[in-house]
This record gives sequence, structure tokens and C-alpha cells, in this order.
Amino acid sequence: MFMGEYNHTIDAKGRLIIPSKFRESLGEEFVITKGLDGCLFVYDNQEWNAFEEKLKALPLNKKDNRQFVRFFLAGAAQVEVDKQGRILVPGNLRDFAELEKDVVLVGVASRIEIWSKARWEGITEDEDEAMEDIAERMADLGLGI
Repeated sequence: MFMGEYNHTIDAKGRLIIPSKFRESLGEEFVITKGLDGCLFVYDNQEWNAFEEKLKALPLNKKDNRQFVRFFLAGAAQVEVDKQGRILVPGNLRDFAELEKDVVLVGVASRIEIWSKARWEGITEDEDEAMEDIAERMADLGLGI
């Protein structure tokens, strides 16, 4: 399970250090793709394969399903960790997530999210303000704390 928040920088060539705590679970190769809310999603191969199976099971006769599958698969890339613990984030994914220099890697249970620091600060500020309302709705789903 992935958890925690790590601040790093992405260099001009698009290389990003993956925190050692995350590398232990990810292995040497894993998948990175577009995520929701303007971030990137990172999956270990086992989680990616499970997600891919769910995507394949969606009926293609519905436009929303086709768009959903296309969104995640078109930009997906298999990446490898180099000897310095870095990956090369493909240019299309850097552009999508607006990754320029300062980034935040966030462990979210079965995946890692990669955010531009500015976007992360904006979303966490918004979420902090709404968290009490969100917590009430989650309690209705049985996720009370």
C-alpha cells in the first residue's frame, strides 16, 4: 500500500526521482498514465493489469466507456527506474500534468499520484476547506472516523 507525500524536482530532461519507499513496492518497471484532477497515476504491474482487465470489460457500445478507456490507455507508458532511482516521464504526460520543476508524489493506497506542486497546493487547499462536508458524506457510506 502506498502512502505519504514526497516533494521532488523533475529535471529539464523529464527525469524524476521515485522515493525509495515507493520503489520497493513498484519494482524496476511500472506504468504511468494520465490521472484524474490533472495529475498522473502510477501503478505497479499487478495493479495495472487488474485495472486494464476492468477497462477491457467495459462494453464498447457506450461512448463514455470508450472515452474512459482511451483516456487511461492512450497516454500510458511502461517506465524503468535507472541506477539513480529516476524515471523518465514522457513529454506528453509532463505536459498533461503541467510538470515543470517542483512536483509532489503522493501515495494513495493502490497507486501513486504525481502532481505539479502548484496544482497540489491548490487542490489540497480546496479539499481542506471541504473536508468536513466530505467526511459526513463518507460516514453515510460507512467510512466514518
